[in-house]
Amino acid sequence: MLAVKNNIMALNAARHLGMSYDSLAKSVERLSSGLRINSAKDDAAGLAVRELMRADIAVLEQGARNAQDGISMLQTMEGAMAVIDDALVRMKQLAEQAATGSYSRAQRTIMQNEFDEMRKEIDRIAGATSFNNITMLDSAGDSVTIHFGEYSDSISVSTANLTSASGGLNTTALTIAGAASAKTVLSRLDSAISIKDTARARFGYMMNRLESTVSVLNIQKENLMASESRVSDVDVATEIANLTRNQVLAQAGTAMLAQANAVPQMALTLLR
Repeated sequence: MLAVKNNIMALNAARHLGMSYDSLAKSVERLSSGLRINSAKDDAAGLAVRELMRADIAVLEQGARNAQDGISMLQTMEGAMAVIDDALVRMKQLAEQAATGSYSRAQRTIMQNEFDEMRKEIDRIAGATSFNNITMLDSAGDSVTIHFGEYSDSISVSTANLTSASGGLNTTALTIAGAASAKTVLSRLDSAISIKDTARARFGYMMNRLESTVSVLNIQKENLMASESRVSDVDVATEIANLTRNQVLAQAGTAMLAQANAVPQMALTLLR
């Protein structure tokens, strides 16, 4: 029916043109953001799944950093142990030197002075070595818990006592001023070195364990990010095809709306 009051064809063309522009705007938004889901209305269930995945990914990333911080802490302690090791070796060398009878009292005094300084340095290193104000070499029986992942995923690292007291080297009666006492010191030093070696080995295999933990967490994160990408990221090839289709529809809709708006003018020719 030819009418001038209601242009149904124009209304219909305008409605379809609006739909085409909405689809075109959505394609532009997805391609510009790189995301298929930009708001809850795009995919409410997908958005909920994506946000849970993002939370899990953030936890895994922080867990890996926690484990790496733990490795750094243990590396700090293990480096201090290496210096303590050198000091103990030097003390044992001095004790062995003093155990022979071919040195004078003055020479033994020099050996004793160096021995005492090495012992003080061991105590200083054990008490002063810290990571974020955490000391692990001056007391035994405590532990440091390194947490990663969710809930109860953690590794506890026991502290060690590497002071001269742990090996029985802090008594004033222990001296290398005489050959007999120097021989006694040798056995004490063996005990101190054994305590140090045990603690150093424990820190070493805990570092290896934490490195394995970091690898596993990174693998979990990588796979979870791949899953999150499949849920959330836009398929660029598909969306470009949609963009092209929507552009054609918008252009066609614009042309048809112009034609529909011209239809009522045909009725005016009947009035001439």
